[in-house]
Amino acid sequence: MSELIEFRKAKDHFFKVSPNSPLEPSQQQAFSGIPYYDEDPDLRYELDVEKFSSKETVNIQTSTDEYAEYISWGKISFSLHGEECTLTLFKQKGTEGFFLPFADGTTRIETYSSGRYLDVNVLANGQILLDFNLAYNPNCAYNQQWSCPITPPENRIKPPVRAGEKTPYL
Repeated sequence: MSELIEFRKAKDHFFKVSPNSPLEPSQQQAFSGIPYYDEDPDLRYELDVEKFSSKETVNIQTSTDEYAEYISWGKISFSLHGEECTLTLFKQKGTEGFFLPFADGTTRIETYSSGRYLDVNVLANGQILLDFNLAYNPNCAYNQQWSCPITPPENRIKPPVRAGEKTPYL
């Protein structure tokens, strides 16, 4: 069994039984798992980051009409289905990796309406691993009491990313 399948199995178990799950207890009882796309090795990229010379603090609107503060760190570029795409990496103060909210051609159709997230880490060679197979829904996709950053306009791409989590069954 692949590492991704094991990871997904553990996440589904956490959602089903943990008191820290984003699901309400009644949702946990009926929860049968998160729907996922099949793993696609072509949607894994090792990329250089084009760091911004001026790392600005930005406020990203959340699902509860509040704002979350992030540092706009840099951008990555890659080709997806023959189309060049660019996404901005964000960082929160005191964290190691990057936060990457994104929306794509599947958003509102096959995936959550506000987009999905990726946690991106730096590899030993200084590049980042962008693995869309690990794309996940924000907690507010499962429970509207959560406050989740909404994908900013600069991270909305046209091609579909059929990897990671799909719209949850609730």
